[in-house]
Amino acid sequence: MKNRSFASRLLPAVLVLCFLAPARLAVSSPNSEPWSPAQTVSPADFALELQKHDPSLKIVYVGVRTLYNGAHIPGAVFRGPGSKEEGILDLKKFAASLPKDSNLVIYCGCCPLDRCPNLRPAFSALQQMGFTRIRVLILPTSFAADWIEKGYPTEKGS
Repeated sequence: MKNRSFASRLLPAVLVLCFLAPARLAVSSPNSEPWSPAQTVSPADFALELQKHDPSLKIVYVGVRTLYNGAHIPGAVFRGPGSKEEGILDLKKFAASLPKDSNLVIYCGCCPLDRCPNLRPAFSALQQMGFTRIRVLILPTSFAADWIEKGYPTEKGS
């Protein structure tokens, strides 16, 4: 009888949770990134784009200097880290001289994308400055795993 009583009290709570959980997920799960899917580029697509040698393309690394010095995308400039105030100030200073319709691709790859502390503040800063053609290079795991290990081009040093 005790089990039945406990089960009968638990059932309404379980039902409420079952009905509320999807609603809660629906509220918090829409794309929480500051960029849209159209503002992203995959490593494979970006590697192909690099072969075109577009002089209007500006590649901006917004992670930490040690990783940039170890290896980065050819032509990328270091402007970071995006998680630090001084990194955002450096990024803004760099971007201030560029036309607002510049073809910008930013990337980090310091860690898995969902935990990257650098990309979101950098993207938001550029967007707030009025840049209209910003894209994020999507590196789900890291620059090493998603770019270097795939054999895409890199260069070393600063």
